[in-house]
Amino acid sequence: MGYTKQDVIQLVKELNVHFIRLQFTDILGTMKNVAIPVKQLDKALDGELMFDGSSIEGFVRIEESDMYLRPDPNTFTLFPWRPTEGGSVARLICDVYNPDGTPFAGCPRWTLKRVVERAAKQGYTMMAGSEPEFFLFTRTPEGGATTHTHDQAGYFDLSPVDKGEEARRELVLTLEQMGFEIEASHHEVAPGQHEIDFKYTDALTTADNIATFRIVVRTIAMRHGLHATFMPKPIFGISGSGMHIHQSLFKDGQNAFFDPNGPEQISGVGMSYIGGLMAHATGMTAINNPLVNSYKRLVPGYEAPVYVAWSGRNRSPLIRVPARRGNGTRCELRSPDPSCNPYLALAVQLAAGLDGVEKKITPPPPVNQNIYAMSPQEREQLGIRSLPQSLRDALDAMEQDDLIRATLGEHIYTQFMRAKEIEWEMYRAQVTQWELDQYLASF
Repeated sequence: MGYTKQDVIQLVKELNVHFIRLQFTDILGTMKNVAIPVKQLDKALDGELMFDGSSIEGFVRIEESDMYLRPDPNTFTLFPWRPTEGGSVARLICDVYNPDGTPFAGCPRWTLKRVVERAAKQGYTMMAGSEPEFFLFTRTPEGGATTHTHDQAGYFDLSPVDKGEEARRELVLTLEQMGFEIEASHHEVAPGQHEIDFKYTDALTTADNIATFRIVVRTIAMRHGLHATFMPKPIFGISGSGMHIHQSLFKDGQNAFFDPNGPEQISGVGMSYIGGLMAHATGMTAINNPLVNSYKRLVPGYEAPVYVAWSGRNRSPLIRVPARRGNGTRCELRSPDPSCNPYLALAVQLAAGLDGVEKKITPPPPVNQNIYAMSPQEREQLGIRSLPQSLRDALDAMEQDDLIRATLGEHIYTQFMRAKEIEWEMYRAQVTQWELDQYLASF
């Protein structure tokens, strides 16, 4: 049962909260916040707190600046790392509204809620779980970030090799204090790389959790003298960081992806959902992988998905169907990385899957052999496409996908494209160290 306005007011009194942070995300997924003293809580919970939207990149023009924050009482939680002397600090995640009381078209959280409501009209609830990976690097004496890993450990290694174990332990404890149900935490493949998995839940809560997770990881890492980054590929030659999204649809309390008599015990709904994800895989890549750097991860050789295919038996395709069945039946989209806006990423993934269900899109047969080992001719014979190889390619693909554009809405689509085209042109014009090393002495 969710919190009401009165529940939040009572909790604030019981927990001696003196300050509330009202949080929301911009179009690129960066968390913003407005801090208020507790005496402003009533006004905030009534959605009467105004802020200047023109100061947020991609929101509105200066002549349209007044925006309102409407907190979601269900997102109330304390910041456990804040000192309690003099009063605790809590947070509420907000939706952004226009002055006339309508939802703001540029609010990513509302964009996801809109797709969730569309699914609900068909009787479906999207359940999603994420596996965000991140790096912990050392800091300079001045506190700046480096790309020097704090260890040389590998997959599932333990201390003393894994020097990040203490930081990861505090991370897990902090997240649990904030209401997360942690399923696993471990060292990942690359030195300095970690993963913490939290239990699947409804799509909106999962997106809120991912946004919160990134703040908590950075905060706790700093307390241990480390720098945490969700940059997809900070170091050449080692694995990058992904954020696999496990997803399924539930209907009447039952997993709609499960059918004991279906192929591989997957229902027609599950198959069509996979078909929808594959049909829109290239069109939604710019949202799932939004940085120039994202495409340094999406290359063969590092277990990152590059090819649009599905399988229940290996990890080289874009989509994997884990072995668990019953209410645990799900598909795992392996392309997203942790730099994405979680609200927009889940919105386009759900929209793509629903499109498959509505149109009864049949996916091609599963590919159970290692796609990385195939020749281009073998992939072509099997009809296996590749994901976009650069941000520019991904933007072009999104421009051609009417469903993704409609899901984002014109405001977010236009502002996102504008920001990313600027990012691409800035990157394209740079002279990199690789070019100097490759060409300066030879030409």
